Amino acid sequence: MRIIRAARQLGIETVLVHSSEDADSKPVSAATKAVCVGGPAATKSYLNQESIIQTALSFGCDAIHPGYGFLSENADFAEKCKENGIVFIGPTAEVITLMGDKQTARKRMKSQGVPTVPGSDGLVPSAEEAKKIADKVGYPVLLKATAGGGGRGMRIAKNEDELVNAFDSATAEAANAFGNGNLYLEKLILTPRHIEVQILGDNYGNVIHLGERDCSLQRRNQKMIEEAPAYGIDEETRREIREAALKAAKSVGYTSAGTVEFVVDKNGCFYFIEMNTRIQVEHPVTEMLTGVDIVREQLLIASGEPLSIRQEDIVLSGAAIECRINAEDAAKGFLPCPGTISQLQLPCGEGVRLETALYSGARISPYYDSMIAKLIVHAQNRTEAIRKMYTALEEMKIDGVPSNIEFLKSVMKDDSYRE
Repeated sequence: MRIIRAARQLGIETVLVHSSEDADSKPVSAATKAVCVGGPAATKSYLNQESIIQTALSFGCDAIHPGYGFLSENADFAEKCKENGIVFIGPTAEVITLMGDKQTARKRMKSQGVPTVPGSDGLVPSAEEAKKIADKVGYPVLLKATAGGGGRGMRIAKNEDELVNAFDSATAEAANAFGNGNLYLEKLILTPRHIEVQILGDNYGNVIHLGERDCSLQRRNQKMIEEAPAYGIDEETRREIREAALKAAKSVGYTSAGTVEFVVDKNGCFYFIEMNTRIQVEHPVTEMLTGVDIVREQLLIASGEPLSIRQEDIVLSGAAIECRINAEDAAKGFLPCPGTISQLQLPCGEGVRLETALYSGARISPYYDSMIAKLIVHAQNRTEAIRKMYTALEEMKIDGVPSNIEFLKSVMKDDSYRE
């Protein structure tokens, strides 16, 4: 819905590919054309590269926007688009390959002077080798899948025994999730903050940042609440993180929208962890803060246009917060809860934005991610933004499936979060 809306505003027609499971979804009726490319399983539809490309060719599509899941960071798919004369709306296949492998990206950033977390210099081939590196950097340590994402293939080990077990389980999970069981090891940063910088780059060497976001509030290593700007970071650290992100993006010739992610320790030291070579779920908080339509910029960059904005044009105003509304039961470990929406009441008002494809009667599928909406607010400062978010969450009612709305309300009232 977000991409279709941006395309419409630019006068661009859209062809939506969807699975049979999503035949009744809101984007199907919103797109100029909609084509079913396979069954409910993602491998049969949203990951079916040949079917997607053939659909694009049959309709004479100029470009493919991959969204922020499935094939969005797949270098093979980006290359296939290029081979078929279709623009992939994102960075080049070479950049996706370079930055998509976390260990390779880490080595590249280290060579560019961007701070990285102490750990292995390359892939860790065995549990025995992992123990040697852990003894050197000190426990606790973090094993991470080099092709990972969404917290999969990631394990914490506080001692040698835990490390051996964690190595085997992380390898198996990574192999199952990504077809690549390779791991690397990092020193675990205790009480960390997850800070990321939004980047835009065109095909003419222009790269800018749109400020940073704090995405520290997570469950199962997946983000739940994001805000901008990052709160409680001194201005020197803020400036250094933004400059490091620009350096990282420029060093690989980055084009399109992307995000450079850092972890910040309790002393304010920051370290590069990865780069997301796609637009992210939480991009609206940055849009609310800057007034920049990031998807529109993606489409213009892919069309061969230079960036329509310069770094000096970017003004960050106020504070913005996003809550991910998920069809989950927070009391049962955020258990996903598919079902049918029986009744829906959506919040609105000044500075309130909702990104969703929900409607009364919509069916929440068990096949895909449990996120069903994104609620974003903007206010003059963080305190007002928290109050506004709580009010918007109170106004939002979803019947028919459990959701995490009550949990999110409790976070907005939590003293430690507010402080």
